[in-house]
Amino acid sequence: MDFLSTFGLFIGSLIANTLASLAGGGAGLLQLPLLLFLGLGFSVALATHKVASVALGLGAALKHWRSGNLDPKLTLYVTLAGAAGVIGGANLILFVPGPLAEGLLGGFIILLGVYSRMRKTLGQEAEPKHRDKMGMVLGCLGLSAIGLLNGSLTAGTGLFVTLFLVRWFGFDYKQAVALTLVSVGIFWNGLGAATLAIAGAEIYWPWIPALLAGSILGGYLGAYLADKYSNKMIKIAFELLTFAVGIKLLWGVL
Repeated sequence: MDFLSTFGLFIGSLIANTLASLAGGGAGLLQLPLLLFLGLGFSVALATHKVASVALGLGAALKHWRSGNLDPKLTLYVTLAGAAGVIGGANLILFVPGPLAEGLLGGFIILLGVYSRMRKTLGQEAEPKHRDKMGMVLGCLGLSAIGLLNGSLTAGTGLFVTLFLVRWFGFDYKQAVALTLVSVGIFWNGLGAATLAIAGAEIYWPWIPALLAGSILGGYLGAYLADKYSNKMIKIAFELLTFAVGIKLLWGVL
C-alpha cells in the first residue's frame, strides 16, 4: 500500500472512531466498508476491524479514566456478562448468511435511535436502578444477547450496549458511553478478534498500524469531546449515528 492509501486508511479510521467514541459505538459504519473497498474479503476485513477496534477502547479508556467516568467493578461486570455471547457469535458468523442478519440488525438499530429521540429526558441524569441481585442477573442475560451480536456482526452493537445501560441500569449517556467503549471496545472486540483468528479468519496485519493509530487517537478525541460536552449533545450524537448505521446496514441488503 502506498503512502496516500495508508494516509487515507488512517483518516477513515480516525473519523470513524472519533464518532464511535463520542456516541458509544458504530465504528464499523465507516471502517469496515473502507477495508472492503480497499480489497479485503469479508471475514478478513471483519477480523482486522475487530483488532483495530481494541485501540478505540484503549484511547477512550485513557481519557475516561482520567476524567473519573469509569467504575472498575461495573466495567468488569459488563465485560464478563457479554464474553460468552461474543465467543458464540464469532463462531456463529462463519455459518450464518451475513446480509439477512445485518438487515435485521439495521432495523433494530434505527428503532434504538427512534426510541431515544422520543424519550427527551432519557440518559440526561443518572437514575440508578436494577442494581440488586435479580436486576444484575437479568442485565447479564441482556448483555450476553448483545455480546452474541457483537461477535457475529460488523457494526452498531456498541450502540445497543450504550442504550441498554441507560435504559436498564439508569446510567446517563456519559457514563454509559464510557462503560461501553472500555468493555466492548477493548475486551469484547479483542475476544471476538481472537475467536475469529482461532476459527480460521485471517487478520491483514500490514494495515493494522494505520488502523491502530486512527483508532486510539479517535478513541481519545471522541472521549475528550464526550467529557467536554453535555449529555444532551452525546444523546444527539448517539441518535444520529444509530440512524446512519441502521440505514447503512439496511442499504447493504437491498
